[in-house]
Amino acid sequence: MLILTDHPHRRFNPLTREWVLVSPHRTQRPWQGLVEKPPEENMPQYDPGCYLCPGNSRAGGKRNPAYSSTFVFDNDFAALLPDTPLESFENGLLRAVGEPGICRVICFHPRHDLTLAKMPPHAVRVVVDTWVEQYVELSACPRIRYVQIFENRGAMMGCSNPHPHCQIWAGASIPNEPAKELAAQQEYLSAHHRCLLCDYLAQELSGRERLVAENAHFAALVPFWAIWPFETMLLPKRHLRGLDELTIGERDGLAEMLQEITQRYDRLFDVSFPYTMGFHQRPTNGAPYSEVHLHAHFYPPLLRSATVRKFMVGYEMLATPQRDITPEAAAERLRELA
Repeated sequence: MLILTDHPHRRFNPLTREWVLVSPHRTQRPWQGLVEKPPEENMPQYDPGCYLCPGNSRAGGKRNPAYSSTFVFDNDFAALLPDTPLESFENGLLRAVGEPGICRVICFHPRHDLTLAKMPPHAVRVVVDTWVEQYVELSACPRIRYVQIFENRGAMMGCSNPHPHCQIWAGASIPNEPAKELAAQQEYLSAHHRCLLCDYLAQELSGRERLVAENAHFAALVPFWAIWPFETMLLPKRHLRGLDELTIGERDGLAEMLQEITQRYDRLFDVSFPYTMGFHQRPTNGAPYSEVHLHAHFYPPLLRSATVRKFMVGYEMLATPQRDITPEAAAERLRELA
């Protein structure tokens, strides 16, 4: 349909029940905006000044062990603290509630110069196992209701250290984005007696226009409603509510797909691709949440090259997110990078 390729239109995101404006004709406009310096690519395998490298000291005199695989520790500058009181404040329209929680860091690998795209496949598989272990452990902690696993990759995404790592913020409430998705999935299940993302994945696997890659257990695609230029979503083909339900084969499949998509990203502009990535899965308060379908979002900012990125400003901050390159065109470019 020409409306999807040639004309401005809005696309609906059934996961958040929000809209995105797509303006395909704007890809022809000249660019005179910010052009940033390419990120530094030549890094040592070990950096004596890095607070995440094996054997180095961290805040408060703590010292990392000489780890040879993944390494997990409580964040030295945590945004959430476990002993925060559950007190509340309310005065008319002013409301506040204490938010206890636990913040952890997971170092993916002892080598300072690696990324998920460059790590040995078996090492990425160990990262998946570590995510599962942390999700299970934190889910059992008192007052924890949601475990958010995420990775900020690259200085462009505000990452303060290039050493391969991710974070976990586990809190006493369900954060905004997972809460919106949870409500939409609950409503869809009530109305149709089926899983929203199971139905969506079946449609994408049938049409394949936005499919980027797949294996026996996972699919990577550019969502129909994507906001970021080369945004992708990773979905298990089987209905799973959380990382803890992955079989051995599915853990292998997830590790394989993580490398598949990050390597394609790196090849897109011949640069170590920046992104924010994170998993959305069921909350941890003991309810079944049968409507929830485990998935991961990749939000990369690069638009035209290694030095030109998309900004969320103006109309996007005040009205509705907008994109120029269509999700179908983005998926085609990523598919070509196999």
